[in-house]
Amino acid sequence: MIRLVVGLGNPGKEYERTRHNAGFWLVERFAQASGFTLRKDPKFKALVGKNAAGAWFLLPQSFMNLSGQPVQMLAGFFKFKPEEILVVHDELDFAPGVARIKQGGGIAGHNGLRDISQRLGSHDYWRLRLGVGKPPAGGEGADYVLQKPAAEDKAAIDQAIDRSLAVLPEMLSGDMQAAIQKLHSSEPVKKAEPEKKAEPEKKAPEPQKSPGLLKSLFGKK
Repeated sequence: MIRLVVGLGNPGKEYERTRHNAGFWLVERFAQASGFTLRKDPKFKALVGKNAAGAWFLLPQSFMNLSGQPVQMLAGFFKFKPEEILVVHDELDFAPGVARIKQGGGIAGHNGLRDISQRLGSHDYWRLRLGVGKPPAGGEGADYVLQKPAAEDKAAIDQAIDRSLAVLPEMLSGDMQAAIQKLHSSEPVKKAEPEKKAEPEKKAPEPQKSPGLLKSLFGKK
């Protein structure tokens, strides 16, 4: 059973539409749809709310690289185990529109996950990864996630959030395998690009024989 859902992002107007705030987007939409409020709690340095079923939702307000402190404080206060925590975050390794669930694993350079793992002393919490795509060639991931996605990418991310919200009740109830199967199987299939027709091979031009050579071979002596 998931007892704490953490959405990762950076506080402040200048960051609210950036890729790094994908975790915030999902939790905010779930709170709005479920009818509960996320209120600022100075004790936990976060926006905190609780749904009708008793699960807690948290948006750290201490910036991404310090996300672990609010998580550690709330989890410690209520004695939540790492496996009872779900962290929702942006994922560079997935294209926009992809959403995947996993437990544990590497942090792939994500500063929010790094701090949470260090503070909890464990990687065993669950993760809901929302693809935001990779930066263009030569670009830095740290700069890329702090930029707003293009309209097409934002629409794809929103669709992934919609599909994730549809399976969140299963996750909260502890039926993780059902949630994984539903979410991963609902991923849109990419259309195959039409195969390019092979161009006919061009024959190399035959070398022209020199008239002088012909005369020497076939001319009268």
